[in-house]
Amino acid sequence: MVFHILTLFPEVFEPVFNSSILKRAQKKGLATIKIYNLRNWATDKHGTVDDRPYGGGAGMILKIEPVYQAIKDIKGKNEKLKVFLLSPRGKTFNQALAQELSQLEEIMLICGHYEGFDERIRQFVDEEISIGDYILTGGEIAAMAIADAVTRLIPGVLKKPEATQKESFSEIDKGVFLEYPQYTRPEVFLRKRVPRILLSGDHQKIALWQKQQAKKITKKNRPDLLK
Repeated sequence: MVFHILTLFPEVFEPVFNSSILKRAQKKGLATIKIYNLRNWATDKHGTVDDRPYGGGAGMILKIEPVYQAIKDIKGKNEKLKVFLLSPRGKTFNQALAQELSQLEEIMLICGHYEGFDERIRQFVDEEISIGDYILTGGEIAAMAIADAVTRLIPGVLKKPEATQKESFSEIDKGVFLEYPQYTRPEVFLRKRVPRILLSGDHQKIALWQKQQAKKITKKNRPDLLK
């Protein structure tokens, strides 16, 4: 899978994308991440990509010309590449959307900054994505989160495929739940014991306990998922 990321701050991605599972996925050839500096498409020698908003208001707006030209040049005639604008106005990113994106061959993530984009750019993207109901200083963190969540779902990236099937936001009994509790050695720590059911060796009973615990935790912490 190929990620194309358009940003004003390409340098911030290196520590994240060159570490852990993302680094391994790239070394295996399962993911390719290409970073582009939006200023390369500025229309003046100063690299200006923003301007004051018409009608007044605080902050600056990203100009349409550099963003449009970047999309045009990067996408070219590649119909497989889907373009996503990272914006608070977008569809909320979740595990289901991560699964959906992991099925695509190429995606482009456009990181906003300042007070946002010239409205006209929205007609040149396929969809808008938000990672939550809060405001960041820019879309770079959102792009990292999306690339990370999507990459780990690509077949072959994780050693054990089942690792993405039994975790928070996975489907259990046709519902979406948070993950059940997990434990490791020691069996007793500060008088707190590992639940005996997990030491029983009865995999059927353990599976039932895990489902019950997942539903209990979801009801307590994220009742909205049960709706």
